[in-house]
Amino acid sequence: MHEYRQIFETINLGLVILDRNLKVTGWNRWMELHSGISAADVIGCQVCETFPDLSRSSFLRIVKGVLAFGNYASYSQKLHKFLFPMKNPHGSHSQLAQMQQNCTVGPLRNEQREIIGVYITVQDVTDFVLYEEKLATMAKTDGLTGIYNRRYLDQRLQEELDRSRRYNNPVSILLLDIDHFKNVNDTYGHLCGDYALRGIAAELRRNLRNIDILGRYGGEEFCCILPETPLDQAYNLAERCRAQIAATPLGCIDHQLSVTASIGVAEQLPDETTDSLIKRADDALYQAKHQGRNRVVCSLTHATPLEVADA
Repeated sequence: MHEYRQIFETINLGLVILDRNLKVTGWNRWMELHSGISAADVIGCQVCETFPDLSRSSFLRIVKGVLAFGNYASYSQKLHKFLFPMKNPHGSHSQLAQMQQNCTVGPLRNEQREIIGVYITVQDVTDFVLYEEKLATMAKTDGLTGIYNRRYLDQRLQEELDRSRRYNNPVSILLLDIDHFKNVNDTYGHLCGDYALRGIAAELRRNLRNIDILGRYGGEEFCCILPETPLDQAYNLAERCRAQIAATPLGCIDHQLSVTASIGVAEQLPDETTDSLIKRADDALYQAKHQGRNRVVCSLTHATPLEVADA
């Protein structure tokens, strides 16, 4: 009927109709706009000829199930990303090149209730996916420095310790604290203090591998989780970070700030908990502060941190 045809062509969803041989018998305006394929070019063609990727067994199995049993099926963005490859129509091409879709496949029946084909709805959920990803990123990111927050660090540390035990690989951590940071805030103001925190985070990033996990542990304290890294290599990294922080002025408006950092290093011991590992690194950091700052101290046992380098 004419009024139904109006709905078919103007609804803000993709609508595709296939007969029992999977030939396209309906292709609405939305599908034309987003696929770049006109109805005249696709109607009467096998849908898998126009979209070869649909020949994969999952799609064919689902459609055949709908045709045989009259059930409903769906393609979720979380599992499949998209059914019909189409360019992202929003201003977010750099983040997602393809439109993200939720799709439903349902039976099409005649007046005798016989299944004569299937219909497919295509919903554009790209913006929702990007918003969901943004929320997920915000939940694990420190708003000031752009690195991970403490909650996420704690979660990842437990995962890395579990992985270390499973595969018998070493894992180490660094706890870094900016020396005399209160003086920076008191002398230059909190805005410059924020610049210093962002500068330290950027300097640490430059020294870390892609598999290392960097986060702000609290205040002016940072934590680096170093998978597959024994204590001696962790110390070398810590010393390199310490030296570069001390040698790199941090610009803040019309000031050049010179700051130093103290670092505690610890490697996981057998059957050690996250709390114990953090405490040993924190004790080593305290020793670095106590012994004059701008230095690295390693924790070798549960009991005794050991200074291995002076500034």
